[in-house]
Amino acid sequence: MSPVSLAVVSAGAGYPRPTRLLADQITRSVCGSLTASGVRVELEVLELCRLAADLAQCATQGASLDLREAIAAVAVADGLVVATPVVVTSPSAVFASFFDVLEEDVLSGTPVLLAASSGSRRRPPDLGQVMRGRLTCLHAEPVPTVVVAGPEDWEGSPYGGSGRLRERIDQAAAELVAAVGPSRRPG
Repeated sequence: MSPVSLAVVSAGAGYPRPTRLLADQITRSVCGSLTASGVRVELEVLELCRLAADLAQCATQGASLDLREAIAAVAVADGLVVATPVVVTSPSAVFASFFDVLEEDVLSGTPVLLAASSGSRRRPPDLGQVMRGRLTCLHAEPVPTVVVAGPEDWEGSPYGGSGRLRERIDQAAAELVAAVGPSRRPG
């Protein structure tokens, strides 16, 4: 059986910030489920904060080598985990910029698990819809569960998360595994 290629796109400020921690927890859950079913996983982690200048210059100077490599990693992935911090009520600007530079059909049919970290206890009600809309315009197929983590999810356990967060992560991971796992892939 061929391995599953998973690209993890983190649009936060890097490690050990909440967005990256959330992406890492989700990735562990997805990879754990896939490997438990006998599937080998090839993993590519993309930190969009490292591409911020490249994204800003893309319109005037074209895509840099680093940006082209990031786009290629996303384009060939069997599935994506996409995590972004919430800025006011929207995904981060670097999240929006990255997905804006992708060609319309590059994610066609690609299953995507969406996640967001919020610095507020108040959750924007349409955040999942905004993120889902950005990716469905690229013909991606977001899984039903969007994982949103707020400050209360990290209290007392900055690297482990709360029980509620773990449940949401495991639910979304199971949906992504079902979309990319062995039952959906040719041998």
